[in-house]
Amino acid sequence: MIEGPYFVLVVLGAVWCGVSSGVFVAFSTFVMRGLGALPAAQGIAAMNAINVAALTPPFMAVFLGAAVLCAVIAVVTFVLWPDAGTIELLLGCALYLTGSFGVTVLANVPRNAALAGLSGDEESESSAAQWRTYVAEWVRWNHVRAATGAAASLLFVLALT
Repeated sequence: MIEGPYFVLVVLGAVWCGVSSGVFVAFSTFVMRGLGALPAAQGIAAMNAINVAALTPPFMAVFLGAAVLCAVIAVVTFVLWPDAGTIELLLGCALYLTGSFGVTVLANVPRNAALAGLSGDEESESSAAQWRTYVAEWVRWNHVRAATGAAASLLFVLALT
């Protein structure tokens, strides 16, 4: 049975992963749809502004906080190796760290950087084509982030039951 500070750590991991996943779900289900419906120049400008605004402490605390909690939970789980929930905890940590954090670093952030490079050239047909590709690919990877964050949260809850 998971108890004491370890219990609190796992509950925090479940909450942080769930909140992070919720942000990703919001982007996949309506934010990116709204931005994609705008003319390319406006969509590019809006997404670039969102990408800058996302680097604020509240979002970073949720996103990076979940990654740190998962790393700590994985280490503590390996050290304590509880009688129950071990597989769920380690799988939840792996899902968030690879599917949410890793995909962000390897898929979404590079696309954001490329989009930022279009600043000043938002009106060209080339930029409009890149915008359409960006939206489709970014959302596809964002679905992965949302699903793996939600799965990690669920696995942490299952480990506690």
